[in-house]
Formats: sequence, structure tokens, C-alpha cells
Amino acid sequence: MIQLNMELEKIRKYIDILDEREKKVIISRFGLDLQKEKTQREIAKELGISRSYVSRIEKRALMKMFHEFYRNEKEKRR
Repeated sequence: MIQLNMELEKIRKYIDILDEREKKVIISRFGLDLQKEKTQREIAKELGISRSYVSRIEKRALMKMFHEFYRNEKEKRR
């Protein structure tokens, strides 16, 4: 449980760089609001968009978060 909370803290740190739609997708997809994880199809229905568009949003959001994480880790090593 402690490890999970630590990981969630890291994710919350980087989720702020996302726009509102990206946040909604990532939070829903991975259950970060302490609800159950949702499928791309469920999220698409909620947002009124296609499942493939949810997939693209998810991918873009995860890449943004990864790049920010990588940039911060690189700066820490200097």
C-alpha cells in the first residue's frame, strides 16, 4: 500500500502538465481517482468520442508525462 501511494504521488506530480481531456483519460483509464479502471470504449462513450481517439489521447498523454519525467531525472543527475 505504501509503494502504491508513492507511485501515485509520482504520477500526480506529472499529470499536471496534461490538458483537461488528457487528464480525464489517464485518470479514468488507470483508476487514479480510486475508482475501477475503465476501458477505452467506456471512456469514449463518456466523452462522446471514438475509441481510437481515446487511444491517441492516452498515448500522447503518456508520452508527455514520460518526457517530463525523463527531463527531470536528467536534470537531477547534473
